Amino acid sequence: MTEDMTQRRVVAWTSVSLDGYTSGPGGPAHDSWLYEHAMKPQTTAYFESVWRGVTTALLGRTNYVGFHSVWPGITADPQTDERTRALGQWLNDVEKIVFSRTLEKAEWDNSRISDDLEGTVRELKARDGGDIMIVNSVSIIQQLLKADLVDDLRFAIVPSMVGGGLRLFAEGLPESRWMLAETTALEHGAVGLHYRHA
Repeated sequence: MTEDMTQRRVVAWTSVSLDGYTSGPGGPAHDSWLYEHAMKPQTTAYFESVWRGVTTALLGRTNYVGFHSVWPGITADPQTDERTRALGQWLNDVEKIVFSRTLEKAEWDNSRISDDLEGTVRELKARDGGDIMIVNSVSIIQQLLKADLVDDLRFAIVPSMVGGGLRLFAEGLPESRWMLAETTALEHGAVGLHYRHA
């Protein structure tokens, strides 16, 4: 195998509305369309095919704090189904790097803080390990697309239009080419897309 074939891949993961937003105009507190999609059994099954094999998770401060506030409780709840518990256990165990200039302490297990996104990602790609996944943090995805450091785009298109909010692909991103690797149609109408950098 060549070195390029064994190098760790940076995978951008998120869910988007049909009109291209990762969060609606009211912000995360009003994103019922997204939470309903995320709670579907077929969504958790599809996401499991994405996160398995990932050994480093990259998060922005907002997602890191939000995930840490709910996932340990979900994972410990005896009512939680097996697949969701496995996801929660992975989130607890995986190496987590939160990119922030204001967060003072990373209290979740296996976490550290960095304020050097590009430098950290280049260092991670040079190390042995599984894939590196940006977990639903749009600002990080956009910055790494600008730096040409994203190898795979993986997102679920949810069949809802929200009319505004936070765009996944904002204006100003550089031109790039991508090859379709896989499509997955989910029972509730969402479509999983996997593109590899050409």
